[in-house]
Amino acid sequence: MSKSSFVAEAVKKYGQDRESLMPILQYVYEKKHYLSKEDMQEVAEALDLSSADVYGTASFYSFLDTKEKGEKIIRVCKSISCDLKNKEQIISAIESKLNIKNGQTTPDKKFTLLETNCLGWCHKGPAMLINDNVYTELTPEKAVAAIEENL
Repeated sequence: MSKSSFVAEAVKKYGQDRESLMPILQYVYEKKHYLSKEDMQEVAEALDLSSADVYGTASFYSFLDTKEKGEKIIRVCKSISCDLKNKEQIISAIESKLNIKNGQTTPDKKFTLLETNCLGWCHKGPAMLINDNVYTELTPEKAVAAIEENL
């Protein structure tokens, strides 16, 4: 399916009002796992918004990536509470397992590793998401096991 057909599908589903911007961006993101410049330009044209407005909205939210990422995105919480519970050991274990650094994607485009702001699991930190799956009370071993579940 072409890039533009996802935007067209989303506009058909959610409409062309300004209020449709987020649902449309989320729809396209769900289909492609990122929002290309072309997608954002097409959304801007469909909703009669400036490209800067659409890009500003898309780039503001950490869960709407504007650069191509892996099929599975690992987001490790970087809040102070997770940091105090040895989040760095979790990051190191993941980097070792996948042979990538924070912010990188594996050569096979299977995984991308990112740190992100609070995931809302501070009481069970350190925490991470792999796409929509939550993993809490992590140890380096639990983090590696979670990745192995997602291979």
